[in-house]
Amino acid sequence: MTDRLPQMLRADARDNRERVLEVARTLFSEKGIDVTMREIARRAEVGPATLYRRFPTKQMLIDAAFADELRLCREIVDDGCADPDPWRGFCSVIERISVLNGRNQGFVDAFGAANPELGSFAEHRGALLRKLADLAGRAKAAGLRRDFVIDDLVLVLMAGRGLSSAPPSGREAAARRFAALAIDAFRDSPANADLPRPARLVAGVVRPTAV
Repeated sequence: MTDRLPQMLRADARDNRERVLEVARTLFSEKGIDVTMREIARRAEVGPATLYRRFPTKQMLIDAAFADELRLCREIVDDGCADPDPWRGFCSVIERISVLNGRNQGFVDAFGAANPELGSFAEHRGALLRKLADLAGRAKAAGLRRDFVIDDLVLVLMAGRGLSSAPPSGREAAARRFAALAIDAFRDSPANADLPRPARLVAGVVRPTAV
């Protein structure tokens, strides 16, 4: 019996952790990252002390909850950058990230937030945006409009947050349609009108001259 007790306690702790993560993923996906730790604990039916013992900070909980999404986001960017046709690679990034965007509002909020609580996400975001800036620079010789700046891609991500409010059955189709419209706007064409001055949304993350 004395041997079984530590095993039971470890199993209980593991179950609590998985339940907290499942609830956090659901709430972050539905409501974004402003959900409080208290609400997560209540929905997971654990005490605040139990929650903070497993995840001492909200950032640690967010990192654990979105580990799979972050891995997929890196994979999408790496695949796009590796495409020998940079315009095709750029388009694939927009489409695949738009679909990811539609699935999970919380991940997009965390990835795009300028929030000191989310330091690790800021680091990942900066690294991926620098890769995308390099890809966009190469894509300008292969189909991307010449006045594109990386902030324009951030605008698309921000606009795509609304995809998560679409009915689940039509969300992926809406995301792909949204991506196609964005890609068409980014395509180099003699018919392109001059754009207003860019909104600098990633100052300090990507050098303005990078794209």
